[in-house]
Amino acid sequence: MVEQQKQEPEIPYLTRTQVLVAMGVTAVLLWTVAKLWLRFGNLLLFEWHWYGRDFLLGLGVGLIITVLSGLAYSLWKPYRRSADYYLELVLKPLAWPDLIWLGLLPGLSEELLFRGVMLPALGLDDFAVIGSSFCFGILHLSGPQQWPYVVWASIVGVILGYSALWSGNLLVPIVAHIMTNLVSSCFWKLQHP
Repeated sequence: MVEQQKQEPEIPYLTRTQVLVAMGVTAVLLWTVAKLWLRFGNLLLFEWHWYGRDFLLGLGVGLIITVLSGLAYSLWKPYRRSADYYLELVLKPLAWPDLIWLGLLPGLSEELLFRGVMLPALGLDDFAVIGSSFCFGILHLSGPQQWPYVVWASIVGVILGYSALWSGNLLVPIVAHIMTNLVSSCFWKLQHP
């Protein structure tokens, strides 16, 4: 019987403080890029409104992404290894209350940049969805062996991008992203105590 080798991190394991600081710094950087792009790019932020219907739609999209992620995790071995590596690096040092930040900070800052600014900048069409989704996927690259995680993040980006276009409301991908991060991280934490 061949023993499965655990992928060793290409960067050293992080502490809880380092992960939280990295999340905060990344969120501020993405927010800053989005604001600068809006300021100097002569474009408008993708519309967002607080509608109960769109909030529920975002929860539904988040649930679909979470289910699809679980299927990909179960059926696609390279993705499972890549996800476990990435999530162990990020989630293992975090305490349960920290998962709220893991949902909110990336959900807000990444959606602001990739769907709120990049979609309108690239044209609010199929090219814009694919281009912004590819950039979103690349953001999740933490090492050369992490390509399956990048592929999955790009697919999630496509779902989030079309949810923004079809609903006409940035609230939908924001809620979906936050919910996906929260639920997925809770499931992973429960399975990897």
